[in-house]
Amino acid sequence: MFTKILIANRGEIALRIIRTCKKMNIKTVAVYSEADADSLHVREADEAYLIGKPPVNQSYLNIEKIISVAKTAKAEAIHPGYGLLSENAVFARRCAEEGLVFIGPDADIIAAMGSKLEARKTMQEAGVPVIQGINIPLQNEEEALAAAKKIGYPLMLKASAGGGGIGMQLISNEEEMRKAFAGNKRRAESFFGDGTMFIEKYIPEPHHIEVQIIADKYGHVLPLWERECSIQRRHQKVIEEAPSPFISEETREKMLTAAVTAAKHINYTNAGTIEFLVDNEENFYFLEMNTRLQVEHPVTEEITGLDLVAEQIKIAAGEPLIIKKEDIARKGHAIEARIYAEDPVTFFPSPGTITSLKQPEGEGIRHESAAEAGTTVTPFYDPMIAKLVVSGETRQQACERLIEALESYKIEGIKTNIDMLLQTARHENFLKGHTTTKFVEQYYLPLTKTMKK
Repeated sequence: MFTKILIANRGEIALRIIRTCKKMNIKTVAVYSEADADSLHVREADEAYLIGKPPVNQSYLNIEKIISVAKTAKAEAIHPGYGLLSENAVFARRCAEEGLVFIGPDADIIAAMGSKLEARKTMQEAGVPVIQGINIPLQNEEEALAAAKKIGYPLMLKASAGGGGIGMQLISNEEEMRKAFAGNKRRAESFFGDGTMFIEKYIPEPHHIEVQIIADKYGHVLPLWERECSIQRRHQKVIEEAPSPFISEETREKMLTAAVTAAKHINYTNAGTIEFLVDNEENFYFLEMNTRLQVEHPVTEEITGLDLVAEQIKIAAGEPLIIKKEDIARKGHAIEARIYAEDPVTFFPSPGTITSLKQPEGEGIRHESAAEAGTTVTPFYDPMIAKLVVSGETRQQACERLIEALESYKIEGIKTNIDMLLQTARHENFLKGHTTTKFVEQYYLPLTKTMKK
């Protein structure tokens, strides 16, 4: 087992990893930018090193600086958390070259799954259902129009290297394609350094459901049930829950089997997530694979009793999985609400300083946060302030706890999305489990603080 791990991340996920490392008697090394000098993850780690100025390309994305710090601190492994360098194949490869263990899958797998187009082709080879679409990159508008004619509108124009909805757009006709193609291609090139585009058939009002897996280096893959992640804004998740209230047990087993098949086909190791779109008839289709720990992993931990960070570390250290699917109970229900510093009308980030913070307490409430009174939410990083996780013996109990917790959550000094989360939690369709990726778009009325019926 490792004696010291460097955490190549910041904020709540860095604190989350530190907490598990302490339980495992593993020393931790934090890295931080000038903007994070007074952050909680810096104070909680055993060691901390300044790595640069606030912009991420001068600090948290500086691969060589982070590796240099790891070697200076004599860390044996690096945990990337999520976001930032967590799915960067170059970083994973450089770790291996320097004799550092990257706590995640191999670099080649990260690279293959990082391309949505390549991942789509790989999953087809594995026999996993994929959405009707094309498997070749579109070079220009005319190629896109020709492909769209074969598939038929409406469809989704997507950036192969995309994420967070960037470079992705619903296209309803030829005119919209002509207007959208070049702009989305440019955005993809700007954000990801890769303007490769492709298209898939549009599935109206789908559910976004993902399967958490963990896999060791000896061919064992364990599915840890599924998470419903359909409550989104700007194609980004804001509420996740486990298990899904939508799918049947039959569909659940099929999805778990497909996720295991996918992971085994690519010889995957460590924690990963297979994401699916599910239509109203419970047909499911591969969307993408995230080769890292997910933001929403706590809801899986709450219903399984596992510590996914601990499992990641043990697998990276070469230990085999000693638990089997039949050993993992699916106990109760858990829901996570992401609390953001953002304008409640536009959903754009709203930086500022938190002047007062009161987090709810009580049975079935868990917080993942690095915020406190005096914390400044800067424009340099993701504006998520905290993750509120509630659990209960039933979904109804979890929903009740979510509403109570959100009602008593107090954050002053900045704008937040708490009212939107509360509106969602109280909505009759959410309470019935009738949630699709169109939920916020259909029901949220930001100026009235009352959602549509």
